[in-house]
Formats: sequence, C-alpha cells, structure tokens
Amino acid sequence: MLGHTLAEKILSEKSGQEAKAGTITVVDVDWILMQDGTGPLAVKQIEKLGIVKAARPDHTIIFLDHASPSPRKELSNDHKLLRDFSQKTGCLISEIGKGVSHQIMAEKYINPGEVLVGADSHTCTGGALAVFATGMGSTDIGMAIVSGKTWFRVPESFKIISKGKKLPKGVYAKDIILYLIGLIGADGATYKALEFTGDFFKELPVEDRLTISNMTVEAGAKAGLFPSDRHTRAFLEKYGRKEKYQEIHADKDAIYEKEVQIDIEGLKPVISRPHTVDNTVFIDELKPVTRVDQVFIGTCTNGRIEDLRIVARIFKGKKIDKRVRCLITPASVDVFQKAAEEGLIEIFIRSGATVLPPGCGACVGVHQGILADGEVCLATQNRNFKGRMGNPDSHIYLASPATAAYSALTGKISDVREIL
Repeated sequence: MLGHTLAEKILSEKSGQEAKAGTITVVDVDWILMQDGTGPLAVKQIEKLGIVKAARPDHTIIFLDHASPSPRKELSNDHKLLRDFSQKTGCLISEIGKGVSHQIMAEKYINPGEVLVGADSHTCTGGALAVFATGMGSTDIGMAIVSGKTWFRVPESFKIISKGKKLPKGVYAKDIILYLIGLIGADGATYKALEFTGDFFKELPVEDRLTISNMTVEAGAKAGLFPSDRHTRAFLEKYGRKEKYQEIHADKDAIYEKEVQIDIEGLKPVISRPHTVDNTVFIDELKPVTRVDQVFIGTCTNGRIEDLRIVARIFKGKKIDKRVRCLITPASVDVFQKAAEEGLIEIFIRSGATVLPPGCGACVGVHQGILADGEVCLATQNRNFKGRMGNPDSHIYLASPATAAYSALTGKISDVREIL
C-alpha cells in the first residue's frame, strides 16, 4: 500500500477508513466556525429544517468579526440572529472586537490532526497547524453543525518544495505566497491540497505558516498544509495547549499530482496588482510609480503581533505621508493587548496611523475604510478583487506589512529594501 499525503492521512484518521485522493469519505468534524457574513444563511437553513441544535455546541464557534461593530441596522439584525442561535443551541460566540475567526481559532482551539470546516473561504488558515481546514458553503456548514459530520472528495495534493534556507532582505512570508499564487495562477490548484516542505519551510515559525496557509485558497486550493513539528509544539505551548501536540507528516512514498519548487533565496518583495491576486510582479518591475491614498495593515493574513512589530520598526520616529490614510487593525484582542504592552500602539498613533478594533476591518468592504472612486489602497489582506473594499471604482494592491508600512511613509508603493 502506497503512503499517504498529509491530507489523506488526516482524513483517513477522521473517517476511520482509507481516504485516498479522488475517493469520497465522510468524516467527523472537530471544529466548525461561521461568521456574521455567512452565518445567518446557515442558521436560516437549519431553522428551515426545524432542527435548531448543534451536535457539538462547545466546538462550534460563531464570530462577529466582519462588521465589527455593526455599521447599519441590517447587519445588527444579523448579529442578533446569531446571538439568539448561540443562546438556543449553546454554540460559542466570539463577540465584536474580539478578532478575526481564523486568528482566534489558531490561538485558542485547533490542534494537529483535526478537521476544521468553516463558512469562510480563508478557513484554510488552520492548515499551518497540520489541521485539515477548509471553507464550505453555508448550507454544508449548517448540516455539519447539526450532524457533527461532513463529506469530502479527498483532494489530490501538490508538493510545494522550498529551495534555499534564508529569505533575502525585505522579503517575508507574504511575498512567498503571493509569488506562488502568481506562479501557478488563481485557478492553478483548484480543489487541491497544497503541502509545504523543504528546509526553509521546516524552519518557518507557525505565525508565518498561518500567512501562507491563509492565502492558498487564492490559488483555488482546498487546503494548505504544513506538517507538525517543534515549531507547532512551541506555538501550542505558548497558547496553553502543549498536550494537544502530535506529530503528523506525509509518508515518504506519498503520491503527489505535482511538485512545485520555490527558490527562496531568489525572491524579492512582491506586489499583487488589481484586480486579481495572481497579477503579481516583483516590486522593482512595477511600472509606473503608483501613489497610494490608503494603506491598510491587518486582517487574518497579516494582523499578528509579528507583523505589527515589523510595521512599528519602520514607523518609529517617522510620520506617515500627509496624503495617506493608514489604518491598522490587529487580528485579535490578544494581539492588540500585546501591541499596547510593547508600546507599538503609541508608535502607530505618533506616526499618524489610525488603529481600529480587532476584526476584519476594511478588508471586507462594509465599514472602516471604504475607498472613494479612483482611489488606490495598498493592503496586507488576501484579496484585491474589484469592489472588495466596498467600491468597484477603486484599485487594491497587495503586499507584505513591511512594504505597506514603508509605502505609507513615502505616499507611493515603495521598495522597503531601500531602508533595511
């Protein structure tokens, strides 16, 4: 019998049968999440069936993170619907200002070898902790809540291999995943599991793995998986779950549909241009010079304390360009508290930035940073689709927190290597 990929190994364990690529399997679900954008539809589907219950309420979490706090009565009514559902079923609820679902799931809940499904496409973030984590439609999530199970066609896997051991100056995890998406295309890995391996990825901290796994869906992937190792154990220990650690990795004789190599040491800062994530270019190839009206730093992709430290180092003692609005949104209340304790919030305020409450912030385009006609935003979020930030007549570029921070100072998309 041939070996298993990471995806096959986790789904085999959770289904109690051999789950090979292409087969259909029913699995027990460890964790379920929904948020205030997609959750109301899931709840309404459950209510329509007359089954207002949750199989595992203590493992089902409702996040009020997309409109946090709510900017209008329609969204406030959605929040009320979700709060009421939580009261009826005992499902956990993460209130406004607590942070983004994917960051909080990593901080508080998920562990290697588990299955997480969510009514949010970036649920794949959990793959950084060797969790088979994936987004699903609201109806499927509703059925998973009621039954505690779901079905999958087991995905084929791509093996993403790092070549080289050290990132060049000014290059970060965000640049790696933007480069990979540009390399294979927005639909280049549709319904595949991307599995990251190689010397560099083996030494990558979980915080950076979260950034990479988060954006694998932007290449169409079903999941973006890292094996668990000493870095995973250290992350779980930091958040009080050391006993939940188990080592999970692919078998040496596992079968992959494709192998993709990334020359880590040959990378430069990457920019994703409007209006697709795979429209990428190295920053020194970006023509013409692009002035920015708004810089947005945060989200489930790059709102962690490590990202904010990078920004603070660049901002310290400097002022943001007077023509630029710079919005900073920590990914969770834990991140916000750490940033305050370390003096980062003071640096941001003194530099002229606006610090927003933990949550999705401007990324989702319903409040907090909607762009005017023709405006340009450079953001650390995961999507730059037309209209993503609330206005189809605006333009969104994507970059790392370092590139975004330096660009806020200069007023144009700029190469952070100039000051490193």
